[in-house]
Amino acid sequence: MTRREATFIRQARVGHLATVDQHGQPLNVPFCFAFDGQCLYSPIDEKPKTTAPRELKRIRNIRANPRVSVVVHHYDDEDWSRLAHVIIQGEACIVTEGEAHRKAVRLLRRKYPQYRAMALDERPVIRIRVARCIRWGEL
Repeated sequence: MTRREATFIRQARVGHLATVDQHGQPLNVPFCFAFDGQCLYSPIDEKPKTTAPRELKRIRNIRANPRVSVVVHHYDDEDWSRLAHVIIQGEACIVTEGEAHRKAVRLLRRKYPQYRAMALDERPVIRIRVARCIRWGEL
């Protein structure tokens, strides 16, 4: 990964996480994340959900198949010369405690003020270890 790609990823406010279940059915969801240069971290936060946090489809998919893909992009409605994206391929796991979880919570609260009022330390975090980056456009 280049420094430019890492900066682009770190500055992005939202990405799109793609997971696949045990039957090969894909799921793509927008998600908030923090990036430490090697891993992305995304909480199962307190925004309203129709399912218990540990039973969300993305969590079940990661347990069944940890290989994931993330797209982080810049889109400009009018100036298509400014379009750019990075596709991240990696392996995900669910972190619920320990130093990795504490680090994730710190990074997420630093990036998103909304998370400072949420009990992230009590909730699962998705950790995605970056294996490959594919870049398109001018970052």
